[in-house]
Amino acid sequence: LKALGRIHGSAEARRAAQLAGDHFERFNLDLMYGLPGQTHAQALTDIDTALSFSPPHLSCYQLTLEPNTRFAAFPPELPEGDICADMQDALEARLAAAGYINYETSAFAQAGRQCLHNLNYWHFGDYLGIGAGAHSKLTLHDRVLRQMRHKHPKAYLENVRAGTPVQEENQVSAASLPFEFMMNALRLADGFAPSLFELRTAQPISTILGPLRQAEADGLLTLGPEKIAPTAKGRRFLNVLLERFLTD
Repeated sequence: LKALGRIHGSAEARRAAQLAGDHFERFNLDLMYGLPGQTHAQALTDIDTALSFSPPHLSCYQLTLEPNTRFAAFPPELPEGDICADMQDALEARLAAAGYINYETSAFAQAGRQCLHNLNYWHFGDYLGIGAGAHSKLTLHDRVLRQMRHKHPKAYLENVRAGTPVQEENQVSAASLPFEFMMNALRLADGFAPSLFELRTAQPISTILGPLRQAEADGLLTLGPEKIAPTAKGRRFLNVLLERFLTD
């Protein structure tokens, strides 16, 4: 935890997980692997510790060094890529053996305990952000908008009173909609129905038929009249799959 810059310790994390399990029917635990100096055995110990709390939902993902962060400026020594891949395989196997369904790229859930809030994102649904810095995605009859409220609380409150809470608003271009949809929907193991693509983008599925067929030929997804879904290979190489749908 110290290596990640967290201000709490192991005992506090365990106590929080225990309290969540005692008082909430649904809760999630976040677990990172590929941490500075972490071994394969330590990663498995972490997952076993998380499972000891029987979380209905668990998010499990590899540490990445994001731009404009302290880690990016002073990169720590991380496990090699092959070691992280082995960790991922072992963690996924351990979770599957415990009855968790890997329904989304980084999300695992007990049967019937998928996160409905996040599923709305993966289905490219709309959402309304309320509060300082909140983001919204809004589908109108002729366009799709992304909005951001003013970030700073004082400025947000002042602009709410003035009737101008939105700091930034951008229209998603028609050309970008297919990729934005796929970037979300292909995170799901069950994929999506072609009719959902047409509903969310107001474009026929034939718009992306070429890249769909190429991805199918490359073994990255299965293409059917009722469902389009990533294969195991497509899930592991999701960025490669998504590149098929990028436009110039």
